[in-house]
Order: sequence, then C-alpha cells, then structure tokens
Amino acid sequence: MNVAVVGHVEWVEFARVERVPQPGEIVHALETWEEPAGGGAVAAVQLARLNGAVHFFTSLGNDELGRRSREELEARGVTVHAAAAGTPQRRAFTYVDDRGERTITVLGPKLLPPGDDGALPWEELARCDAVYFVSGDVAALRAARRSALVVAAARELATLRRAREEIDVLVGSGEDPGERFEPGELEPAPRTVVTTSGSLGGWVRPGGPFRAAPLPAPIEDSYGCGDSFAAGLTFALAAGRPMEDAVQFAARCGAAVLTGRGPYSAQLGGGDFTL
Repeated sequence: MNVAVVGHVEWVEFARVERVPQPGEIVHALETWEEPAGGGAVAAVQLARLNGAVHFFTSLGNDELGRRSREELEARGVTVHAAAAGTPQRRAFTYVDDRGERTITVLGPKLLPPGDDGALPWEELARCDAVYFVSGDVAALRAARRSALVVAAARELATLRRAREEIDVLVGSGEDPGERFEPGELEPAPRTVVTTSGSLGGWVRPGGPFRAAPLPAPIEDSYGCGDSFAAGLTFALAAGRPMEDAVQFAARCGAAVLTGRGPYSAQLGGGDFTL
C-alpha cells in the first residue's frame, strides 16, 4: 500500500525515574536515552514497520539534531520529505515513572510542515491509500485530503476548523483534555470519531464501545501508545478492514508500545497484522 503521515518531529530526551519530582525536589534518573519522536515521527515509524514503507511530510531544524532526526527516521524505514525550518530542532524532555506514565516538557515551537512548500512532493499524497494527519497548516491538510482516506488527530482541531475539509476518521483521547472532541466542533463533521480511554478501551461514533487489547508483557512506558494506535488504525483501514476490526488492531498496536522502552522498541510489524 501507499501510505503517508503529515506531522511534526521532536528530539526527545527520556529519563526513567521512580517518580516525577515535586516542586523544588531533586530526583536521580535510573536510565536515560534520546531519539527522534513526537506524534508524526512515532506514527511514521509504526506505519513503516507495518507497511514496509511510508512517506513522512514534516519540517526539521537547521541544526545537528535536525540532521540526526532525519538519519534515524530513515534508518527505521521512513521516507522523509522535510521542509527546512530555519530554526533549531524542537526538543522535548520526558520523565517515565515507575508506573510507566510519561510526563513531557516541550522546548520550542512545533515545526509544522508547510503545504505551500513547492520543494516537497505534496502531489504524492493524491496517490496514497491513506494519510494520517498529525499536524501541519491548512494547505498541508488540503494536500492530505486528496488521498483516498484521511485520519486526523483531534489535537489539531484549530487547523481542521480553518480548513473546513471533511475528515474520514478523527482520533482523540477521552483522557487528554487537548484531544477531546464534541459533536458540532467541526463543519463538515467527521464521518467517524474514535475516542480512546486507555485500559477502558474506547468508543467509535457511529458504532459503539471497543475493548482495550490485552497487554503482551508488563507495562514499561506509555510514550507513543496513542500515536501507534492511530497509525495502526490508518493501516488497517487502508487495507480494507471494517472499522470494528481496525480499532481492535489499533488497540493491539497501542498495547504493544506500552510494554517497551520508548515508542519504538515494542511496535508491531507487518507480520502481526492478524485479527
């Protein structure tokens, strides 16, 4: 299949701690690592693992971290189409506590892929079976809308409102205030809304509830679970699976990530695409 992601990248420093520090407190990291992540990067790598290839439209900083982000994503099978941001790469710092919960501090503005950048092959999106829109400007969303199927993140509601393009599937979280969606917030309305609720599963409108997938191993790190869920959903729908089956597979993708260090170590691959 031909699939793509439109979204952002953050260079993330991770620190595993027993607990997130209280104000004024010092804690010691048990483990540290760093890698390119953020919603766009995580979804792109998940789709590359499932599909064998993915186009990723993004924007990267003009510094060493921007160059390393491109190199490491390409090493993970992602075809990177990146605009030159003209600013340093956006960074983030993430605590992972002993319950596997992640707490994120973002450093710098989100580097959005500009849809009017003629150096990027936006025409490729018209040939895609599906595009997952994580972030970008209105022109980028309209370029994505030329694909057969558009899945979009509810975190980008402001852009979706301005674009006034019909979204096939809107994905959000009932546990994150920044990803909640209520009927009437978009015009035209999304054809389908998928809301996740962690271990409770989630809800499809129209449709009904779905169950969370069983964990294949103990919880390690929740970073990237939602992004991998959305990528798995995009992949399954592009493959022609009905929504009921697609959300079940997406839930498996999210559950798998929860059992690994960081967003990539436990992501499912194409051989896991069974229902």
